[in-house]
Amino acid sequence: MRPRSAADRGGWMRWLPGLRTLRRYELAWLHHDIVAGLVLTTMLVPVGIAYAVASGVPGIYGLYATIVPLLAYALFGPSRILVLGPDSSLAAVILAVVLPLSGGDPMRAVVLAGMMAVVSGMVCILAGLARLGFITELLSKPIRYGYMNGIALTVLVSQLPKLFGISIEGTGPLNDLRDIATALLDGRANWAAFIVGAATLAVILLLKGSKRIPGILIAVIGATVAVGVLDLGVRFDISILGSLPQGLPAFVIPWITIADVVPVLIGGCAVALVSFADTSVLSRVYAARTRTYVDPNQEMVGLGVANLAAGFFQGFPISSSSSRTPVAEAAGSRTQLTGVVGALAVALLLVAAPDLLQSLPTSALAAVVIASAIGLFELADLRRIYRIQRWEFWLSIICTLGVAVLGAIPGIGLAIVIAVIEFLWDGWRPYSAILGRVAGIKGYHDMTRYPDARRIPGLVLFRWDAPLFFANAEFFRDRLLDAVATSPTPVCWVVVAAEPVTSVDVTAADMLAELDETLNAAGIELCFAEMKDPVKDKLRRFEIFPQLGEEAFFATLGVAVSRYLKTHAVDWEDWEDRRTP
Repeated sequence: MRPRSAADRGGWMRWLPGLRTLRRYELAWLHHDIVAGLVLTTMLVPVGIAYAVASGVPGIYGLYATIVPLLAYALFGPSRILVLGPDSSLAAVILAVVLPLSGGDPMRAVVLAGMMAVVSGMVCILAGLARLGFITELLSKPIRYGYMNGIALTVLVSQLPKLFGISIEGTGPLNDLRDIATALLDGRANWAAFIVGAATLAVILLLKGSKRIPGILIAVIGATVAVGVLDLGVRFDISILGSLPQGLPAFVIPWITIADVVPVLIGGCAVALVSFADTSVLSRVYAARTRTYVDPNQEMVGLGVANLAAGFFQGFPISSSSSRTPVAEAAGSRTQLTGVVGALAVALLLVAAPDLLQSLPTSALAAVVIASAIGLFELADLRRIYRIQRWEFWLSIICTLGVAVLGAIPGIGLAIVIAVIEFLWDGWRPYSAILGRVAGIKGYHDMTRYPDARRIPGLVLFRWDAPLFFANAEFFRDRLLDAVATSPTPVCWVVVAAEPVTSVDVTAADMLAELDETLNAAGIELCFAEMKDPVKDKLRRFEIFPQLGEEAFFATLGVAVSRYLKTHAVDWEDWEDRRTP
């Protein structure tokens, strides 16, 4: 599953996976890619329009954000099957930026969204070139579930007004729910629009499990035909899409004002985080299925170039799609050519038949987005997490509430802060143990797990299960001194089982020097067993190794115990295993 040739691993060609695929392209794949591309088009059009509207920009820009990014990813993206485009997981983030800044001006919203795509693209490209493809792994699964559930809730609530044919200010999920309820109680709902949207949603959900029947296409075509033939738009005042502008997207630099720079930068970075988190997971899943290697850093570059293409060609931020990618796979896609065929088919639609979807009702578009938002919710695995680790479950719920209450971008920021705190907490207050000898079991074991374990008189065996660094140095000292104070016999030696200690910083090293002096003043010798050589090297660089002395370091706990027993008159018989102390 790794690149097979030196040319793949180095040189400029490694940044153009699409060209490498083209060089090895087999003629037998062509039919599959063309058919899969045409099938994919049936989803690209309605979904692109729907997610554009959900993101606060006119529907046509969802198609613009589909065409050029697919072509860019086909050249720069490492995954042979991944489909990129407008995505429901980004809609709430984009809307949170463009809605308050655009002031109701759709063209200003397009410019803001375009610059967000440019920012997101630059962030992803720079991160990929710097080989930071691992950064999304810093968010734990419960936290990812939390912010995605919050985004799904935000997207779903934002589409309810369109589903009911009403208009509200849109100031956040909680306020939106209140305004929706008020509008319904005041009788302002357009029930004809609701029936059309609800029917569309029902068809999508009923056919969602089928890989062969395009549920979204059937539902959207059915709603469009019904509204067009029965003239429901005029008779019942149902909002419709209208004619799309004819022609292809043009190269445009999305200039924004100085006042918009900060929120657009924050929004673009949030989009980069969310989009790459989704893309990296989906890419790895399909790489495993197709037994191909996908470089996460190249995935960042591919996603970044696709977002740049979207931003400069009248689009908005895009990501991978967990709904369109399976469609391409089920239709027989073999390579990135599937996305190219889909992009060209959408372009042909805009040139030759821009009025094809003019009767598409807005409530049907809302139904498409709502169906996708429902798919974003992760509940089953959260139930499992609730059973096995309650505090991580509640972390996930806090992230969900943070997105729902504070908004998409502050909520994602909260998720990142919680992730950092979670990481620091695990290292700040790690597990430690006093070790003893257990009958019938070799080695030395945690006395809280084996209360009947015997302790060697005058010797404390102390294990520390974490790196030693500034945040936990004082805690280490306190726990070790507690172990000395609670020893049932006067202590002569303390041996730290240091195998889990993978690193030491300056603060921790200075603490060890002070601790050694404190113990020596009390007639106690501080020793270490099983410490890794790189950690010893750090202690040498920090110039405290001479203070501790080479003789204070032992290869194993057994060797340390043997040395202690030879140098101290202790009433101890290791009757469990005389040969293996």
